[in-house]
Amino acid sequence: MPTVLITGASTGIGRATALRLAGSGWTVLAGVRKTADGEALRVAGGERVIPLELDVTDPAQIEQAAERVGELAPSDLDALVNNAGSAVGGPLELISLDDLRRQFDVNFFGHVAVTQALIPALRRARGRIVLISSVGGLLTTPYLAPYHASKYALEAVANSLRLELAGSHIQVALIEPGSVATPIWEKNRGQVDEFAVPEELREQYGHVPAAMAKTLQSTARRGIPSERVAQTIERALSAKRMRARYLIGRDAHAMVWASRLLPDLLFDRLLRRAVGV
Repeated sequence: MPTVLITGASTGIGRATALRLAGSGWTVLAGVRKTADGEALRVAGGERVIPLELDVTDPAQIEQAAERVGELAPSDLDALVNNAGSAVGGPLELISLDDLRRQFDVNFFGHVAVTQALIPALRRARGRIVLISSVGGLLTTPYLAPYHASKYALEAVANSLRLELAGSHIQVALIEPGSVATPIWEKNRGQVDEFAVPEELREQYGHVPAAMAKTLQSTARRGIPSERVAQTIERALSAKRMRARYLIGRDAHAMVWASRLLPDLLFDRLLRRAVGV
């Protein structure tokens, strides 16, 4: 049976993908940060789900996970799904460099580190790498610059890896969902509640908390289920040949189409109107 390692499997897209692939006969090595999350996932997914403690920002845990993969799948790690992620929002002028680095540690450097550690196992199996990007890796909206920047960087890495690993017979694909109903946006609601605009910048950014709350509410309302993304991931892993990218969701297709058709400044105007800025 094929074996896959999934990062960020505690909730959302990662959890849905772990359960779907386990149900289809895959052995799923599920990367989680908390023991309780791993146990809950194992109970839900059955014996095919093997939880691994894996914080993608922790080099020691990445090394331990690679060793564990070697024990459980010494010659056939068929796939890696890089899914772990977070979102940092707010006006870029007010975001600390520490928060910006933290965003890249999770959404970019963590993906690269896990991929580097597991390429040898994937090479032996002529396996596949799936990186969970976003339509936010193709175009940007206000007040999510750190998130967008990390996803743009991930897109670049995936495009390079696809070329570099072709000689090793490792296929690489990007998954680019639009709005997805996942806990990542619920967590951001807490950030909005805590977001404070300095008095001297109230004129410029006083409206931002309300605009961000509106965006999060809209995202939750129109977001597709995580299972829809999991279905696409399974289709990619099962295809004879993976596509380079999979754009998912009506809003994602509409935004990409509009961004390519309209002049940049006109598209900017539409985005600002939609967000309320």
